[in-house]
Amino acid sequence: MKITETELPGVYLITPTIFEDNRGWFMETYSKRVIKKDIGIDINFVQQNYSYSRYKGTLRGLHFQNNPMAQTKLVRCIRGRIFDVVVDIRKKSPTYLKWISVELSEENKTQILIPKGFAHGFLTLTDNVEVQYEVDEFYSKEHDRSIRFDDPDIGINWSIKDPILSDKDKNAPFLKDSDCNFIYS
Repeated sequence: MKITETELPGVYLITPTIFEDNRGWFMETYSKRVIKKDIGIDINFVQQNYSYSRYKGTLRGLHFQNNPMAQTKLVRCIRGRIFDVVVDIRKKSPTYLKWISVELSEENKTQILIPKGFAHGFLTLTDNVEVQYEVDEFYSKEHDRSIRFDDPDIGINWSIKDPILSDKDKNAPFLKDSDCNFIYS
């Protein structure tokens, strides 16, 4: 397993080692021991989520859960390809409002580890996309939040003019108008 920190401190790309033979392949997608040893994070995942997006151009996000139900996420694309985005939304952070993007796909099998205090979203690059992710806190409707994917203060270049959005994402506030409660310490 190869672990690489991104330009956003605390956000990591995890590329599994693939063991392949004539039957197919095997990979370890998560190891608590490796994550704790290599990056010093002790994560206890409590819920696994799975999404299916029928059409290319579907945009999901930007999502997060406010404290005290904030979530660390380990995200991977198991079918198709996605343009995955992570945004630092921790007030007073040296990287506040900075974002990174990475392509996750069934081919590259790369995953992204997203800590609490970051918003997450993705755009499907193919039809029939399946995304699976683990979280270390249960879903809480009361703490569930969205911010606009096209927030000008963040300035993400999604490379699409008219994405397919849920009503929740169409009506999401800009970050400056949200009740996001993350503060960098």
